[in-house]
Amino acid sequence: MKYRKMGRTGLKVSSFCLGTMTFGRPVEEKESINIMHAAIDAGVNFIDTADMYANGVTEEFVAKAIKGKRDALVLASKGGHIRKLDERYGEPLDCGPIDLARPRAFHSWPAGAGVGHNDMGLSRKHLMQALEGSLRRLKTDYLDLYYAHMPDYGTPLDETLRAMDDMVRQGKVRYLGCSNFRAFQLSKALWLSDKLNLARWDCIQPPYNLLARDVEYELLPLCDEEGVGVCVFSPMAAGFLSGKYKKDEKPIEGARFSLAHLGFRYNRPYWDDACFRAVERLSGLAGDHGMRLSEFALAWVLSNKTITSIVCGASTVEQFIQNMAAVDLVLPQQALDACDAIWHEELRPPRLFYGR
Repeated sequence: MKYRKMGRTGLKVSSFCLGTMTFGRPVEEKESINIMHAAIDAGVNFIDTADMYANGVTEEFVAKAIKGKRDALVLASKGGHIRKLDERYGEPLDCGPIDLARPRAFHSWPAGAGVGHNDMGLSRKHLMQALEGSLRRLKTDYLDLYYAHMPDYGTPLDETLRAMDDMVRQGKVRYLGCSNFRAFQLSKALWLSDKLNLARWDCIQPPYNLLARDVEYELLPLCDEEGVGVCVFSPMAAGFLSGKYKKDEKPIEGARFSLAHLGFRYNRPYWDDACFRAVERLSGLAGDHGMRLSEFALAWVLSNKTITSIVCGASTVEQFIQNMAAVDLVLPQQALDACDAIWHEELRPPRLFYGR
């Protein structure tokens, strides 16, 4: 395993971060724990989860897997995601602008009965409650990294930052970060933290892969300049870069794209002619270098020195071992140049993937 520093901080994390989004749904408890144990045994010290994964069940699985190993690990969770309101409360408020980057309203995450307006978002009230819930489910008294899961357009950013600064001062969180924020939002947060003398966001979690490279235009240069760690999710485009999907066939049952129908809705920007053409070309390129497309895709992400870690999940121990092998691969410049050519010829803007 290889390790990298989290931005400008002194925190060292494995370049492979185990993502747990599918643990609890569809991956059952026993296999989820087996995968986490395999990751830890292989040198992975970085585990990523969130309070909304399987409505908290995922965090409970993580707690069981890390028992007795907690202090050796960098444990990350998230709070503040939009949730589906109970019918009695009507529609969510302040869901943000509908624009070129986000042409339709974001789909709320199903969260069961009784969910009210203050059971989501980045207000002080909800974030404090969300953190306490995560700590309780994870059976720990602190998190190494806590993310604001997505922007909350109805809460002043300084309210969010002050609440998260309090978490650090209380000793319940070591480092702070954000997920799904755009470059201007991160820049504003860094400025406010500096101005108000608050603990800053030292990590961001955006999507980044061979089919979704829009973070390279503004977000990655900002992170490089300001020393912000970048832990990317969906490095394989939710499995699309495995090459297993066919355009004229329905998404594979049980795979990420068909996960309770939410998977396809979440990842449908990849399901078009341009991406299928790109995958076909990339698959041939990987084969030319003696690699599977999946490991080639992960190695490509890690070839970018601004990237701290890839947040990558798995459905089985075997799949985890296969994916983790990518951390030892080094792609030649010829392959990197060919990837750039495919991006420019098939996928360049106005394709927008990151930010909500």
